[in-house]
Amino acid sequence: QVQVVESGGGLVQAGGSLRLSCAASGRTFLISTMGWFRQAPGKEREFVAAINWMVGATDYRDSVKGRFSISRDNARATMDLQMDSLKSEDTAVYFCAAGRVSSRDARYWDSRGYDYWGRGTQVIVSS
Repeated sequence: QVQVVESGGGLVQAGGSLRLSCAASGRTFLISTMGWFRQAPGKEREFVAAINWMVGATDYRDSVKGRFSISRDNARATMDLQMDSLKSEDTAVYFCAAGRVSSRDARYWDSRGYDYWGRGTQVIVSS
């Protein structure tokens, strides 16, 4: 199977930046898509961004477009999320996810499409 582990969360002031990283290990050849989800207290887990593992095509939720950037390094089996211009509403636990879902599949945009999950890393943005 595949294991994914996040790192890089923390506390930052509004307007600041953080970079999250996710390292994949195990049977990484099973991965076609990797993504970031987040879950704020009392809310459902939501899609943040995803990247096609082979060609690098990316997608973002509207509220983070222009502020967040997702990237991957196939050789190192890592994925990063650069988060700039952070807002208080970005406060959440961020989860790394990996799966075989295609961007043409509706499940690409929600947690159902991903088979492997990290434990999450906390991001707190103070206003």
